[in-house]
Amino acid sequence: MGVLDGVRVLDFGRYIAGPYCAALLGDLGAEVIRVEKREGSEDRFVAPLSETGEGAMFFQMNRGKRSMTLDPMRDEGREIVRKLVQTADVVVANLPPPTLKQMGLDYDSLAASKADIILTTASAFGDGGPYSSRVGFDGIGQVMAGGTYMTGTEDQPYRAAVPFIDFTTAVHCAFGTMAALMHRAKGGGGQIVEGQLLGSALTLNNALLMEQAVLTRDRVPTGNRGQTSAPNDLFQAKDGWMLVQIVGQPLYERWAKLMGEPSWLTDPRFKDDLARGDHGHLISARTQEWCRNLTRAEALAALEKARIPAAPVLKPQETLDDPHVKAMGYLHPVEFPGLPRPAPVAKPPVRLGRTPARVPPPPPRLGADTDAILGDLGYGKPDIDRLRQNGVV
Repeated sequence: MGVLDGVRVLDFGRYIAGPYCAALLGDLGAEVIRVEKREGSEDRFVAPLSETGEGAMFFQMNRGKRSMTLDPMRDEGREIVRKLVQTADVVVANLPPPTLKQMGLDYDSLAASKADIILTTASAFGDGGPYSSRVGFDGIGQVMAGGTYMTGTEDQPYRAAVPFIDFTTAVHCAFGTMAALMHRAKGGGGQIVEGQLLGSALTLNNALLMEQAVLTRDRVPTGNRGQTSAPNDLFQAKDGWMLVQIVGQPLYERWAKLMGEPSWLTDPRFKDDLARGDHGHLISARTQEWCRNLTRAEALAALEKARIPAAPVLKPQETLDDPHVKAMGYLHPVEFPGLPRPAPVAKPPVRLGRTPARVPPPPPRLGADTDAILGDLGYGKPDIDRLRQNGVV
């Protein structure tokens, strides 16, 4: 039995921040109804995998959901939304506030249908500032919070390929939604849960921003090399790249012993983490010299024996083939019509000992549950046929 059994979530989300929030709630037992355009929303077809066009992002974000199509901009569509909301506990919609209003998904409109509804929203900039009406994706948060500037070199910043701001926002939204459900269970009623991409990005980069505000260090990017400890960098062995990451005096002492550099333990340039970060180019150069004539496996074995954190830089196929990834079952093979082979969908990365999350079921075919959901709302087959002919569902 899931923690959220009996909770119904209406997912009007798109891409990652909203849909992944809803997926996490579904993993814990909530019934999630994905509501999208009649022709399928754009995010259904990003990085297509199947013969019918469903993409990799859709597989991850929408595992185990039910699917219905609907045009909430039409009068009859708004009426269906109203009836759906009366049966729901949570509405998820990662859309700008003006768009929510246009679709009748703003909190006041939803609360008029059900007083204790919880509205979980996520937008690029949140509600209340000069940028609130702007749209944006993950990269907006990355570039505006200082993180992109600090990645790469002074001549060429790099944004991360992984949309970690979107995922962080989704996790924050799921956390907030769970808190809102707990509040409502205590008789507190419904409320708005609001996530923002820029807010998530500022949270992740907060330490650097605090340092800048208090000490005005005006740091500049140093490639893969960390700046507040060392060695903290990527290094090239004879046959591949790897990460070595040291924080704290005990680890540094073990590194100095492995490198055969006892004098570096008393060198004032390396007296603590911050000093080692300031002189990280020297420590990285020494580590690279040590790595150069070793295979990656030899270097990693020596580092492991010294209990120094290190790991190989893996290509995607190497990640799929990694023995620990396989042994831990992080990725679950999901079948879907039109796939040449199962898609490895990530399981929830948090494990609950007594109430575990469910194994990821397949994502829904477009509109697969429309008739059943409308039937539960009291629509008969002639009504559903008419709605479909009129382009409402």
